[in-house]
Parts: sequence; structure tokens; C-alpha cells
Amino acid sequence: MSNDIFDRMRTDRGPLGKWASLAEGYFAFPKLEGPIGNRMYFQGKEVITWSVNDYLGLANHPEVRKVDADAAEDYGSAYPMGARLMSGHTSAHEQLQEELAAFVNKEAAYLLNFGYQGILSTIDSLVSKNDVIVYDVDAHACIVDGVRLHLGKRFTFQHNNIESLEKNLIRATKVVVETGGGILVISEGVFGMRGEQGRLREIVALKEKFNFRLLVDDAHGFGTLGATGAGAGEEQGIQDDIDVYFATFAKSMASTGAFIAADKDIIDYLKYNMRSQMFAKSLQMVLVKGALKRLDMLRSMPELKANLWKNVHALQTGLRERGFDLGSTQSCVTPVYLKGSVPEAMVLVKDLRENFGIFCSIVVYPVIPKGLILLRLIPTASHTMEDIDETLEAFSTIRERLNDGLYKRLSSKFTEQVGV
Repeated sequence: MSNDIFDRMRTDRGPLGKWASLAEGYFAFPKLEGPIGNRMYFQGKEVITWSVNDYLGLANHPEVRKVDADAAEDYGSAYPMGARLMSGHTSAHEQLQEELAAFVNKEAAYLLNFGYQGILSTIDSLVSKNDVIVYDVDAHACIVDGVRLHLGKRFTFQHNNIESLEKNLIRATKVVVETGGGILVISEGVFGMRGEQGRLREIVALKEKFNFRLLVDDAHGFGTLGATGAGAGEEQGIQDDIDVYFATFAKSMASTGAFIAADKDIIDYLKYNMRSQMFAKSLQMVLVKGALKRLDMLRSMPELKANLWKNVHALQTGLRERGFDLGSTQSCVTPVYLKGSVPEAMVLVKDLRENFGIFCSIVVYPVIPKGLILLRLIPTASHTMEDIDETLEAFSTIRERLNDGLYKRLSSKFTEQVGV
């Protein structure tokens, strides 16, 4: 007799799930309320918000809100009905694709409904079982899940390690000589946890020795990096060498959706072979019209990105001057590394939220190694110098309390409540 598949779920909640009774509603699945901005409300208290990826402060910009409202009134939330391939295609979709392609300097672009689903489906459509994928070991979960769909060989290279990439390209080349396939290399423009840019310039230089195509997920680089905001490829001067460029609207564009951009013949192929788009409802018109407005503002209002980077420099410089470890971030993403256990991290974050009015994301094992606490801050154009100064003071205090053992002493009582 077979086992009930639910038995495992009831007895083993997983490395994060085991904390659910203690964490849910506070550390996991917290409810931020009020208008999206630098200050929101958590459990009825105003907090400085460092966990919303509204990089350019567009989420509640009055011009954006008006376009969104007008589009909702004109089209509702359902139009167009059906998948793009059948009945969900419009001139506005085409216009947005053309403008996005021009902005990132590619021949063509194609809209995707969601970032996670979009990159996953892109990977699945780009490769056959005869091809080999070589990807950065620290790639985002959406890339990992896309690679899992691949029926052929796949190799990881050490994070941002070009020597490791080269070794794996040698392995991949040996495989495709036998299979008759090709090689797809995947990296990110900005790694969202560490804040490091992918070493795209060094990766494309390897095209002189190896025959491969490069897919870049630039979710955190689009709108924040490069002279015009066209992303990490523009920042590093190799945008033309990125074969397939992907970005999401969920960060700088403060919306829902994503796009891929590449040579026209590649986009034409993907349009007819990306299952997540062929069999899913079209991106709603309210989102398309909103994205057109946001893209226009991104192009025509450089002060948005300038203000973002003024805040990024102020926050990161202030933290480094106080001796905090930010790793090797090269982007707006601001990771702060501390030493401590998961229970200590919970007490620390509770202190930050309750007593200092600071709300930031907490990252612990198994996402990062045991013994480390990562507090991830996302500065935006909406933050103020007052927000930054208050946060710097708070971080200095919580580090003292962590080092003095206060959080360790409190954490034992904290976890006894749930028997962890």
C-alpha cells in the first residue's frame, strides 16, 4: 500500500516552515499597509520601509496613479480577454514592445505576464534536450526552476567566477559535440540578494573562445543602472553582446509584467513557442497602459534615477563608515551581514520594528549559511535623508545589542514558546 503524500508535509515542515508558528504574520507573510512609499504601516505603527522594490518611486507618483485609474475606467481589469495568440493581442501591446526593444537596444521585444513565470518559460523555450545550460550557482529561484525543466545537461559555475565558467564551458562543449546541440549561459544583471552585478563583460569575452548564447535576467538592473537606465549591460558597455535580455516590471516600473528582448527572429520564435504565454491570458490593458507611462517617465525624467542613487550612496556610505559589512554590492541592493543564529535574528528584527520603526527584510539559513544574518535594504527615490539617518542610528544600536548577547539571551525564551 502506498503512503499518503501529505504525511511528509505534516511531519516535516521544511527548513523555513518549521518556524511558521512563530514567524507567520510577522517575520513571514507580514502585512505592510498604507500607500507604497518610504513610510508605511506595520501592525498599526508607522515604519520606515526598506523592503519594497519601488526603486524610482513610481508606485504612488500622481502621474502614474492617474494613468492607471484612467486605464481601469476605460478598459476594466479584464480586457483583452484570451491569450495573445488567440484574442488577447492589441496595438498597445505592440507599442509597448517596440518602445521597450528600442530602450534596451534590441531589435524586438515580447511582453510576459509575470517575471517569475516569464524567465522560467523563456529558458524552457530556448533550449532542447540536446543543448547544455551553464548558469551561475547563485541564480534566482526562477532561473533554477527554469533550468529544472531542461531535459538535457546543465552545469553550474561558481558565483561570478569566470575561471569556473570557463571550465564548465569546456565540459559543455564536449557534450554538445556529441549531441549536436548548443550552449546557453545564464547570469543576472544584478544578483538580488548580494547586490553584485554579474560579470557580464568577462562572460561575453569568452565568446571569442566558446560558441554560446547569453541570457541575462536584469530584474534589478533595469531602470537603475546604465546612463539611460537600460540596465547592467549598458552599465558595463556590452548590451549588444547580450543575446536575450530579460527584465521585469515589478521593480523600477512598480507594476506587474515583464519582457524579453532579442533579435527579431528569436522573438518571433519565442512568440509561437513559449507555453506560458501561448496558453495564458494576455497582460491586461490597464497594466500595458501603465507600463507605457512608466517607461516614458523612466526615459524622460533622469532625476528619478539620480535621486535614487543619491539615497543609495548616502545609505551605503553611512553604513560602511560605521563598520558594517555590505559584502561587494555594486547596485542599489544593500545587504548588511551580521553574525548570529535564526532565533537571534528574529529578536533583532522585532527590536528594529517595534522600538525603532525600521522595516527591512531578514534573510537567514538555509538561504544563506548558518551563523549569518542578512538584513536586506532597498533604498528608493522616495526615501529621505531623515529616513537614512534614523536607520543608521538604529543599526548601530542593534549591532551593539547583538554583540553584547542581549538577543541571544532573549531568543531562548522566544523559541521556547514554540518548542524550536
